[in-house]
Amino acid sequence: MTAKRKNKLKIIPLGGMEEIGKNMTVFEYGENIIVVDCGLAFPEDEMLGIDLVIPDVNYLEKNIDKVHAILVTHGHEDHIGAIPYVLKRINVPIYGTELTIGLIENKLAEHEMTESADLRIIKAGQTIQLGPFSVEFIHTNHSIADSVAMAINTPVGMVFYTGDFKIDQTPIEGEPIDLARIAELGKKGVLLLISDSTNVERPGYTMSERTVGDTFDNIFRGTKGRIIVASFASNIHRVQQIINSAVKYNRKVALVGRSMLNVVNTAKKLGYLTIPEDTMIDIDRIKNLNPEQVVIITTGSQGEPMSALARIAASTHKKVMITEGDLVIISANPIPGNEKLVYKVIDDLFKQGADVIYDSLSETHVSGHGKQEELKLMISLTKPKYFMPGHGEYRMLKKHAKLAMSLGMDEKNIFIMQNGKVLELTAKTANLNGSVQSGGILVDGLGVGDVGDVVLRDRKILSEDGLMMVIAPMDKKGNLLAGIEVMSRGFVYMKESEELIEEVRSIAKDVILKNAGKKNGSFTTIKNSIKDELSNFLYRRTMRKPMIIPVIVEIEPGERTFLSS
Repeated sequence: MTAKRKNKLKIIPLGGMEEIGKNMTVFEYGENIIVVDCGLAFPEDEMLGIDLVIPDVNYLEKNIDKVHAILVTHGHEDHIGAIPYVLKRINVPIYGTELTIGLIENKLAEHEMTESADLRIIKAGQTIQLGPFSVEFIHTNHSIADSVAMAINTPVGMVFYTGDFKIDQTPIEGEPIDLARIAELGKKGVLLLISDSTNVERPGYTMSERTVGDTFDNIFRGTKGRIIVASFASNIHRVQQIINSAVKYNRKVALVGRSMLNVVNTAKKLGYLTIPEDTMIDIDRIKNLNPEQVVIITTGSQGEPMSALARIAASTHKKVMITEGDLVIISANPIPGNEKLVYKVIDDLFKQGADVIYDSLSETHVSGHGKQEELKLMISLTKPKYFMPGHGEYRMLKKHAKLAMSLGMDEKNIFIMQNGKVLELTAKTANLNGSVQSGGILVDGLGVGDVGDVVLRDRKILSEDGLMMVIAPMDKKGNLLAGIEVMSRGFVYMKESEELIEEVRSIAKDVILKNAGKKNGSFTTIKNSIKDELSNFLYRRTMRKPMIIPVIVEIEPGERTFLSS
């Protein structure tokens, strides 16, 4: 038997399993690796101060000589957002469709990385060869243009990777999803299907994006005031329909939000948006027009605190102020976990005098992900031997597995994966075999990976119970040279808690006196003792656990101290 035949295909998700976001999947055969998608996730509530979460690519760094390329299915943040960070560690070619590469270029420009990146444009229907992998890109429909699935031909068989998809027979741009080609591939034989699980909990079919255009037309027709529409910047089809309705009812369009400006400019330059001359105006010009002549398209549909819409709702935006008679349309569903943020913005908009339309009141949004019947059709067309639900939280992956079983798939041939787990495939077998390092790398400002569990734990304590700092001036022998200074931040207000503060000073002083002159009475021992004694005391007195920071200031004999006595 040749060495080639002995090799197994390894499939290793580094992100996107049991979560929504940071999608990244490794395909490895022998000495060859390709990576599909490179996305980010947004921080969970307990990740205080964190901006983004990206996949841990330690495994790829260790195997950098094997990595041929990163292949990208489409231009959403959860599929391209980590690229600037990952490329600093793994600089390999990136393949994507024209719009996807255009959006990646925008991100790399922000990081001043454009010149060092090797970006390669592909088209749906094209096939590329990367070592033993032959990858065919197949046109799909999603909530962003230029989305593709991938048929990854390997020496052990074909893997069909759907990416994010829906089946839209009347798309805004381009052709419907290429079901004919997908069916052809199914007849040839699909070893493994990896399929989008986002909407698996919803029965039926996802409505066409075109239905939102009809809703916009009805709203625009009956509105006399200014219209403000909040949507995802990357949803080019949605932006196109807003522009279409604006043109139809003689309104000018202004954009608000940096990401909206970047994406629309890129899509227009590449021909993915059709905008008649004189339709777009600078935001500064809206004050010169009557309300019935204006449409504003903005970011902030998820209620992000620093987004344009949130600042408009809070009356802190420099260019746009809500006036009586404004109509605001939230053209997106809240992502799970964002509901409070979204509804706070909606409340603030109502308080400012605007009328607000959101999804529960009108069909101003449809999903870009297929529901149960579309997911069933994908399984039925590809007829896979093995199945891996992808792109979803655990309950979604489990539900998708049951959906496949309802179509006759054997439970033994379905693999619900975790990030880092390794699935090994041959033409006739599939088995889980070990795991690799995976997880989330936290991005905080310019820091990547320098915030870990200890820092997050400290931030949690500080946010909940505050801190108390105890400062003691001492000589080398451990003698107290002046009074102990106590500082409180976020715990108690000093002027209103003088009795408590005096008790804190007294306890700290007693600890120091007990340890003074002892052979084992090092400054470290004293600080730990102060921390332990005060922790117990403050919890008994307040039922709170502030962070306690003892500080010993070592002072030479005769040196003057300015600490209070």
